[in-house]
Amino acid sequence: MRAGTASAFGRRLLWRSTGMDENVLKAIAKWPNVPAVYGWLSLDRRGQWYIKGDRITNALVNGFIGRNYAADALGRWFFQNGPQRVYVRLEYTPYVFFAEHADGQHALTTHTGVPANQIREALIDENGALVLRTDIGVGVVCDRDLPMLAEALMNDSGRPVDDSDMANLLQGGEQRLYLASGIHRLLVTVAASSELPRRFAYQTDPRPAPGEPEC
Repeated sequence: MRAGTASAFGRRLLWRSTGMDENVLKAIAKWPNVPAVYGWLSLDRRGQWYIKGDRITNALVNGFIGRNYAADALGRWFFQNGPQRVYVRLEYTPYVFFAEHADGQHALTTHTGVPANQIREALIDENGALVLRTDIGVGVVCDRDLPMLAEALMNDSGRPVDDSDMANLLQGGEQRLYLASGIHRLLVTVAASSELPRRFAYQTDPRPAPGEPEC
């Protein structure tokens, strides 16, 4: 298989794994070399889409963007609008998680409507935001839902976390905090928000690669 063919095949596997709309996949196959768009679309910390600074409120449009949202090999997240990629500026992380109670457990869903079934890592940044690495990727918990997940935080003694526990953790104290996830307890670590893009290999403000055309 030629290198170019292998690359194209790999891209198709990525697109299909994201559950993209069939008409979008057909458009990609028909017009494979449409220049990408940068700087138009953005995602805020509450999972809301913006186009040139204006919030997108149409539910059908939001659903379309969410179903066709993916990342390339450089960690640049994009919305596949038919044959054209529209790269996304991220205010923080690629996903924003919403939390709710389900069957006595905390259920997480991304801003794109995809459930996260397994939490693999839990971090708190310098501002107290909770960032989770899950089976589908990394995201920040929406601040509106943070109090709900805070119920699952505990200290070494198994006691619910209070403000002093959190302050001790953020100030580098010896206190350890855990997040209850099913039958498991995950150690919560502190990470600077500025370190997360490098740590989890994503770009917050995508730019064209050298020689790459753009609109």
